[in-house]
Amino acid sequence: MRSEKTAAFPQSPSIEEPTRSSFSQPVAARYIGDFRVIRKLGEGGMGVVYEAEQQHPRRPVALKVIRGGAYVDEHAVKLFQREAQALARLKHPSIAAIYETGRTDQGEHFFAMELVRGVPLLQSVQGQDREPQTGPEIDKRLRLFCKICEAVNYAHQRGVIHRDLKPSNILVSSDTGSRGSGSNSEMLPEIKILDFGLARITDADVAVTTIVTEIGRIQGTLTYMSPEQARGHPDEIDLRSDVYSLGVVLYELLTGELPYQLHKGAPHEAVRVICEEPPRVPSRLSSTTGVGRKGRLDTDLETIVLKALEKEPRRRYQSALALAEDIERFLSKQPILARPASTVYQMRKLVARHPATFGFSTALLVVLAGFAMTMTILSTRIAHERDKAIMAEKTATKVSTFLVDLFKVSDPTRTSSNPLTVREILDRGTAKVNRELEGEPLVQARLMDTLGQVYSNLGLYDQALPLLEAALTTRRQRLGEENLEVATTMANLGGIWWHRGEYDKAEPLMQRALSIRERLLGPNDPTVASSLHNLGNLRWSKGEYDQAEALLERALAIRERVLGADHPDVATTLNSLGAIAYKKRDVARAQRLWEQTLAIREKALGPEHPYLAQTLNNLALAYIDSGDLTRARALLERVVQIQEKILGPKHPDLASGLSNLGRVLQETGDYAGARGLYQRAVDIQEAAGPQNPELARFLDGVAKARLSEGSVSIARQAYQRSLFIREKALGKDHPGNAESLIGLANCDRIEGHYKQAQATFERALAQCRALDGTYKPPVLDVLDDYISLLRDMQQQTKVVELQELARSIRAKQ
Repeated sequence: MRSEKTAAFPQSPSIEEPTRSSFSQPVAARYIGDFRVIRKLGEGGMGVVYEAEQQHPRRPVALKVIRGGAYVDEHAVKLFQREAQALARLKHPSIAAIYETGRTDQGEHFFAMELVRGVPLLQSVQGQDREPQTGPEIDKRLRLFCKICEAVNYAHQRGVIHRDLKPSNILVSSDTGSRGSGSNSEMLPEIKILDFGLARITDADVAVTTIVTEIGRIQGTLTYMSPEQARGHPDEIDLRSDVYSLGVVLYELLTGELPYQLHKGAPHEAVRVICEEPPRVPSRLSSTTGVGRKGRLDTDLETIVLKALEKEPRRRYQSALALAEDIERFLSKQPILARPASTVYQMRKLVARHPATFGFSTALLVVLAGFAMTMTILSTRIAHERDKAIMAEKTATKVSTFLVDLFKVSDPTRTSSNPLTVREILDRGTAKVNRELEGEPLVQARLMDTLGQVYSNLGLYDQALPLLEAALTTRRQRLGEENLEVATTMANLGGIWWHRGEYDKAEPLMQRALSIRERLLGPNDPTVASSLHNLGNLRWSKGEYDQAEALLERALAIRERVLGADHPDVATTLNSLGAIAYKKRDVARAQRLWEQTLAIREKALGPEHPYLAQTLNNLALAYIDSGDLTRARALLERVVQIQEKILGPKHPDLASGLSNLGRVLQETGDYAGARGLYQRAVDIQEAAGPQNPELARFLDGVAKARLSEGSVSIARQAYQRSLFIREKALGKDHPGNAESLIGLANCDRIEGHYKQAQATFERALAQCRALDGTYKPPVLDVLDDYISLLRDMQQQTKVVELQELARSIRAKQ
């Protein structure tokens, strides 16, 4: 089950190499744009790939240059640019990331991408023999294949169909990556999917189909083509074409053979075989090849492979994720969905999962007169599980079909209108869900949950809220309270309320989701870690830093143990822990945690990922505190550039980067520039979540800039509004309100109203004092400004008293 996206703190600090193959050739030292060419790595029909070194920033890259130089034809340029566009959409650890695209002064089109060092998929397994001989080796290959499916599914979700999946386009690194399925599985190597040169983007021009006019250009690729792609019909190609290619890759991984014997000759004969002849059944391969020599493939596994290779797309798995999920079922000895779920078959799977229990039961068969009754009960349960599995497959098929149809509305070959924006596609999808799926409530609920998450990722919380509320109501009614799908929607809905600053509505949903997941999955499941992390983020937002830290430490322990120390989810939790350290004024620890986060995210996510921007934003805060404003400004300008480019000019995450950059400008004396950035942050957050305390922080920034310019009355209005927002979200006695109270007190001090300012500082100090006599952040900020006021009032005794209090608080930190 796919869990909701781990949320990232919106506050500031923000919470959330190709193979050098055997034919590598040295080339004469030359530069292409900002790139120094080192050697040729390979070439294809469209371009040449070099190993190169980018000069600014200095890093190794794979540089793909279009064939033909300045005289290349328009059609080739279009294909080349489409590959760059496809890669630009994809930020995934198993897909080679694109860094830069351009054209030199001499007219050479190029793009630079991540340099991946590894070997092609089949070459990586040939050390054990192309065909696996043992169960553990088969399991290892299946888990590696599931990683490939997960990356392909990620691309599909972002509207990119690869159309040229084959083992040579999948590199396996020697680096250890994440674990495979199962708690006791070994660590798997990293994989990278390359060559999106034929990729189809569902909302771009897709009129160009596979080129089959030159035999040399399709050899080695045709064997992995789906029937609809081999026929050259672009309107029939969708994500299920990639599923077919994955089926061929899986067949070859498991048997060492290809499903068809395509003899060299006329391409039309090869196309006929792919479109008309059934694939060779693995268990019937000749005794001189593949499986026939070493043992038959498990029947379930053979069934999975053949379902992926169905001629008709509607009979295949409807997504790469569905294929991977069936393999996961096979690995965990669960019933697969690719075969009729007879009672005998289900019973056999149950026995395989619990051999000791059933061995004991069989031994007692002759003495247990009630065994027949027990089997009847078990049969009923198995039938229930079968029905659930069938329903799950039907739901997955309907969801996949719905999504495929939805993205077709943006295909310019099907409509005369301009290409649709993501928002327009989402709005049409929402209307389509409400209109066409009223009679299928569970399918409708699943799609509402998915669309709600996408709206949330875009910062469109008002649009996400009704979808998730409707999905939760339906799932509760149909599935009951103790259900993982119900927990997923609860967690997603809690995230929306959190983003809107309505913490009292968010917390019970998040707590309930955590409780359900812990009961159904156990305390060490990654999904449980996601709930712990998000609940920790909520507590952070409420200023409950100790409770937040405890939850995040639990999440970190699970993620490091199950996912590995270099997993992006580990980085997300480290990032949040750094934010807590920063709020506790342990800036050195915060900086260390953020540097750990940055190292993981740079490796896993690439240079322009929004989460990388979050970490850079946070590190800039540490530099500001250490007085290195030049370094902080450079980082924050990069943050804003990434966020505007990737998230758009109205996304809530952008507001934090703008606000922090405004702080740097203010401290360097550019008050007007600071005020403009603070106001942009206010406008963005006001549109996304007008009750979120983040808006109060941005209003404080506007007020500080106004005070610097001498506009006290305008500053006072901003502070009064920020106090109102905080009190509504946090409560009237919360220590977080002190930020606004400090500002109001300083307004009074500037205007000479010392007594009124002193009363406001006392109120702020009282709100930071806990019942046990200890103090909570931001007490030191209160004391610093309060002491300055008392000096102006010449109350030296009180100054000494508060200075001693500040020293004692700092000593305990």
